[in-house]
Amino acid sequence: MFTRSALFLGRIEEGREAEFFEIVETGLVPVWRRMPGALDLRVYRPRRAEAGAPPIVLMQEIDYASMAAVEIAEASPVRAEGAPVVARLMTMFVGELRHVVYERQA
Repeated sequence: MFTRSALFLGRIEEGREAEFFEIVETGLVPVWRRMPGALDLRVYRPRRAEAGAPPIVLMQEIDYASMAAVEIAEASPVRAEGAPVVARLMTMFVGELRHVVYERQA
């Protein structure tokens, strides 16, 4: 099992938090659910972190059966549909978006 995650590291501009998460819910979640080969989707909004933790605003995880399935999804036109939505989010977000692919070990 492989999981591709997206990490929004930074902060949302003050007063735009509700707008940010509404766009995630209505604009990105539907795209993420349609990713080819996606087995499961999880979206996390941190509520507490230890001192010194990175400033994670949002974390998304999508599970795939194989690395080949991850690569197909990454090249998919469905993924491209999310790009303008992410660009809109980035207008109210100060930070960076990073992706990591994990292989489940246990």
